[in-house]
Amino acid sequence: MTLTEEFARELRVAEESGDVSGLLALHAGDVTLRNLTQQTWEGIAGARAFWEAYLGSFEVVRSEFTRVQEVGGLGVLEWVASGRLPGGREFSYRGVSLLDVQGGKVGAFRTYYDSAAFVVATPA
Repeated sequence: MTLTEEFARELRVAEESGDVSGLLALHAGDVTLRNLTQQTWEGIAGARAFWEAYLGSFEVVRSEFTRVQEVGGLGVLEWVASGRLPGGREFSYRGVSLLDVQGGKVGAFRTYYDSAAFVVATPA
């Protein structure tokens, strides 16, 4: 099993249980994480903050991976996530996450997704 496959499995465990410890064990001590915001999270403490904030953004979330591949130190995860936002509104969005695999750990995590899924239209 590749690190990218383990990562996908542990992310699903975290989504189901709320426990990010298995996911964190896959990150290098000096890992960096980025999403569509301008913020960068660093180290294991940053990874914990990133993943706990991610899970805290939803009442329920479940990622379905349509592609999980690792070649030459690059892990690629294509996915569709769906569930419920706080307040009960259902959502579904697609994205891609990239893992920089270094020494059997995630050295960098980058994720790109359809942020329009979270925009609530207001009546004119």
